[in-house]
Amino acid sequence: MSYRSGEGPIAPLVMPQLIPFAGFEQADAAVARLVEIYERNTAFIRDGFKMYAEGRLLPGQRVRAYYPAIRIKVSTYQAIDSRLSYGYVVEPGTYMTTITQPRLFERYLCEQIHLLIKNHGVAVEIGESDVPIPLHFAFPEGYYVEGVFADSVGGALRDHFDVPDLAVTDDSIVNGTWRSRRGEPEPLAPFTASRVDYSLHRLQHYTATAPQHFQSYVLFTNYQFYIDEFCRWAKDMLASGEGGYTALVEPGNVITPAGPGALPSGPAPSRMPQMPSYHLLRENNTGITLINIGVGPSNAKTITDHVAVLRSSAWIMLGHCAGLRTTQRLGDYVLAHGYVRQDHVLDDDLPVWVPVPPLAEIQVALEDAVAEVAGLSGWELKRIMRTGTVATTDNRNWELRDDNEPVRGLSQSRAIALDMESATIAANGFRFRVPYGTLLCVSDKPLHGELKLPGMASEFYRTQVGQHLQIGIRALESLRQMPHERLHSRKLRSFIETAFK
Repeated sequence: MSYRSGEGPIAPLVMPQLIPFAGFEQADAAVARLVEIYERNTAFIRDGFKMYAEGRLLPGQRVRAYYPAIRIKVSTYQAIDSRLSYGYVVEPGTYMTTITQPRLFERYLCEQIHLLIKNHGVAVEIGESDVPIPLHFAFPEGYYVEGVFADSVGGALRDHFDVPDLAVTDDSIVNGTWRSRRGEPEPLAPFTASRVDYSLHRLQHYTATAPQHFQSYVLFTNYQFYIDEFCRWAKDMLASGEGGYTALVEPGNVITPAGPGALPSGPAPSRMPQMPSYHLLRENNTGITLINIGVGPSNAKTITDHVAVLRSSAWIMLGHCAGLRTTQRLGDYVLAHGYVRQDHVLDDDLPVWVPVPPLAEIQVALEDAVAEVAGLSGWELKRIMRTGTVATTDNRNWELRDDNEPVRGLSQSRAIALDMESATIAANGFRFRVPYGTLLCVSDKPLHGELKLPGMASEFYRTQVGQHLQIGIRALESLRQMPHERLHSRKLRSFIETAFK
């Protein structure tokens, strides 16, 4: 271990030599410095922990290293291309963000830094922040420090190392509630390093796959039927070599590579995680991730809270819904154009009076995909798909409520369908600035005597799951062809925004 000037091995605070801020005019060089700082500092913490485990840290000694940071100083108001939704700061000032795992986010960071340099004509500065890296986040995903070592080495980890601090791990930036203190830089990115680290570890826990496998185009569902169909289709694509896909990653990081007759490698998990995820890999993370989120708005919020830190290009909900109109048939599609938010899980983060608008880019991609896969267009397409408002509830047995109350409210809202997750997925997409959309399939019509009973459900799933999934896949493949600056709608941005998308 090396130490800062004036601090020897017996100093109370043990830290590596400071790497001061330095200017960079090339994005790739800036990211290389971020990698250098992060990897040196996390290795320093791990070395310190090894000393602790071996009993070589003295009483009172504390090992600390800091997150790297990006900083930019803009001194004048500048004319920016009004078509852009991100890539610039809104007014003169100093802006900064802490960074974690820069190798994982290399392409994202290169793009964001390049746009800052291009749009403002000034260098970005890379150096060390004053935010300590918690011990737990200095280790690879899934490595549980206290569970593995605490009993064997004794003592309290927090006496020697920094641990996760919820006081600096929150969503105040994306929620628009962050307030600066005098002399403090404005935020440059929607998430701080500690908030990102928190979610990267949570993703591993909930999905049983490593964060590096997540792709930029995400489908959410809550039925195993869709998972089975996706895995079958993905393996067919890999065997045929179509689509540029390179591998399928399943829970437990079980990997099936491309090629005829390819076999999976790696052990399957002994038990399935709460929200298993499946990743059809493609170069530059441009493949498709499918996540089985289970049932209910709480799960929908939980998983999108964490996927959001990966800065997905788009996410789409493929689910089932109750059709509310007599003219709808089982198997018809509902393209959500608006939402009635009765899920309640986001009320404190995104007030219900905030509208969640449809995004034209996603809407067009979904409608075109329905037309292509179903072989219909124009007026004929309206036979199987309606565009309108979807109501999302946190009460699965809403049908058992006094009939007058829910029916009256649904009628007043002009809702055409009801489910338990769509508004949550869309609202969190809006909140986190991730392009979102919803395409549902009518699986029952409880207001009209058609309940979701076992026999009806089985027949419905056999006939509709494959087509519904293919529509979602086709929509994402279409969105993949769109430049990022066009896909990332300006509707997602407020008038006071971070430069990073």
